[in-house]
Amino acid sequence: MDTYGAPLRDMRFILDKLVGIDAIAALPGCEEAEPELIYCILEEADKFASGVLAPLNKVGDVQGCHLEGEQVIVPEGWQEAWDQFVASGWLGLSLPAEYGGQGLPKALWAPVWEMWFSANLAFTMLPQLTLGQTEALEVAASEAMKALYLPKIVSGEWACNMSLTEPQAGSDLAAVRMRAEDAGDGSYRLFGQKIFISYGDHELAENIVHLVLARLPDAPPGIKGISLFLVPKFVVNADGSLGAKNDVRAVSLEHKMGIHGSPTCTLAYGDHGGAVGYRVGELNRGIEYMFVMMNEARFGVSVQGVGLAERAYQMALRYANERVQGRHAVTGEVGQAIVKHADVKRQLLAMRTRLFAMRALVYTAAGWFDHAKNNPDAEVADRCRRYIDLLMPVLKAWNTETGNIVCDDAIQVFGGMGFVEETGVTQHYRDSRITRIYEGTTGIQANDLVGRKILRENGATLRELMADIRAEATALALVPDLAGHAHALSVNVGDLERASEFLLASGKAQLATVQAAATPFLHLSGLVCAGWRMAQAARAAHADLSGNPENGDYLRGVLAIADFWFATYAPQVRAQAETVIASACVAAAPESAFIA
Repeated sequence: MDTYGAPLRDMRFILDKLVGIDAIAALPGCEEAEPELIYCILEEADKFASGVLAPLNKVGDVQGCHLEGEQVIVPEGWQEAWDQFVASGWLGLSLPAEYGGQGLPKALWAPVWEMWFSANLAFTMLPQLTLGQTEALEVAASEAMKALYLPKIVSGEWACNMSLTEPQAGSDLAAVRMRAEDAGDGSYRLFGQKIFISYGDHELAENIVHLVLARLPDAPPGIKGISLFLVPKFVVNADGSLGAKNDVRAVSLEHKMGIHGSPTCTLAYGDHGGAVGYRVGELNRGIEYMFVMMNEARFGVSVQGVGLAERAYQMALRYANERVQGRHAVTGEVGQAIVKHADVKRQLLAMRTRLFAMRALVYTAAGWFDHAKNNPDAEVADRCRRYIDLLMPVLKAWNTETGNIVCDDAIQVFGGMGFVEETGVTQHYRDSRITRIYEGTTGIQANDLVGRKILRENGATLRELMADIRAEATALALVPDLAGHAHALSVNVGDLERASEFLLASGKAQLATVQAAATPFLHLSGLVCAGWRMAQAARAAHADLSGNPENGDYLRGVLAIADFWFATYAPQVRAQAETVIASACVAAAPESAFIA
C-alpha cells in the first residue's frame, strides 16, 4: 500500500546541524521559530500530509479533472482537503503576518512543503501558487491593491495562478501577444489566450486571481514592452465583495502524463468585450515582476524534486523488505527478502544518499532566504542573497533531475511490478517528469546559471562559494576518519574551478561552446554543492556520535550514506568537468551528424 510518513529525523538533523535553526530563530522577525515549536509543527504537518493529502493522491491520479461546460471539475475529496488546509492555517505558514499569515521562516517552509509535495503534488500545486503571487504583489502592487486582495489570498478565500504562457510564447516570453487596452478608468481590458495554466480555473475557492502578462498596443517590442495585470475571475467591488463574472474562461484542459489531479487549463480572455484587469506596478516592467513569482516557483519545484523522490523511495524500501525472491548469494538460503540482495541494496542506498543530499542542499538554501531577508549583518545578508541568486538554477534543475532518477530507480526495485499501475509507484515517476520542464527546463536553468549569473559577474560569487566549500574540506580534514572525504571534496572543487575558468575564458566570443557546456556545468555544480552539504553532515554526525550515543544508529547511517556519496558520486564530478571542457564538439557538429 502506498502510504507516506515524513522523514522527520532527517529533517530535524539537517535543520539543526546544517541550516542552523537556532541561528535563524535569533534573527529579527524570526523569534517565534524556536526549534521546539518548529519540531512540533513538523509533527503536525506530517499528520496532515499522511492523514488527509496522501490518501487522495491516487484518487486524483485516477479521476483527473474534466470540463462540464465552462466549469472545471476536480477530483473527489479536493474541496474538503482544501477547506481543511485553509482552516488549519497551513496556507499562511510563511506568508506575511500583516495580511493574516504567520510569517514563519522559509527554513520551516521547506520541510513542511516537502511533506505536501510528497503526499499529493497535484493538490499542493494550488496552494503553492499563492506563495509566488503574494510575493509579487508585495513587491509591485499599490497599497490599495494589496489591501483589497492580499488578505483574501493569504486566507485562502481566493486562489491564485500565474497566467504567462501562450501558444507561440513558451520559454520565449518576448513573444507574448496578449493585448491590454487602457479603459480610461484605472482599469484595462485584456484580450488573448493563455495555455498550460495550472489551476487556471476551478470551484475550490470563491474567486481566482490571475496574474497575467500582456502588452499595450503602443508598448516597445520584446520583453521591454510587457506589463503585469491582475485579472480576477469575479470582478471585486471597492468594499471587497464580489461582482460580476469576468470575461475569462477555461476552454480546454490538457490530458497529461502525470499530475492528473491538477487542472492544466487553456484560458480565453476577452471573448465578450474584454477581461477587466488592473495594472500591477509600472508599465513595461512585467517581466521583472514575473521573475519574483518565478523564483519562488522554481524554489518550490526544487522541493517538489525532493518530495516525490522521498515518496518513491519509501515505496521501494517497503517493497524490498516485503518481496521474497531468489536465494542468498553466499549461504544459499532460499526465501530472502530482496532488500538483502546486493544489487537491490546498492539501488536503495543510491536513492537514500541522493535524497539526503537533495534535501540538505535545498534546506540550506531556505536558510539563506531567511538570512538574506532578516540578518542585521548586511554583509551576511548580501552573501546569502547572492548565493540564492547564483544557485537557484542549480536547485531547480539538479534537484528535479536527481529526483527523476530516484523515482526511476524505485520502479527498478519493483521489477516487473513497477511497470504495473496497480502498485502505484508509476504515479510518482509520471508526476515527477514535469518538474524538469515547468518553470524553466533544465537547459534554460543551465543557460541562466552560466550566462546571467557566472559570466555577467565574471564568476565573483562562484569563487566566493568555492572558498566556502574549500573551508569545509579543510575542517573535514581535521577529522582523521573523514580525511578521505576531505580530499575528494577538494578535488571536486578543483574540477569546478577548472570548468568555470574554461567558461569564463570562452565567454561571449565562443558563446555556442559555452551554451553547449551549460547543462553539464550545472550538473557539475549540483554534485559539488551537494557534496559540500554531505561533507558537513558527515562532520556533524561524527562529532555527535561520541556525545550522543542514544542516537547512534541514525548517526552511523548518515556516515554510511556520506561514504557512499564520496565513493559513488564525487568521482562523477571529474567526468562532468571534462565534458564541459570538451563541449566545442557540440557547437562544431554538422547537420549531417543528426541524420541516420
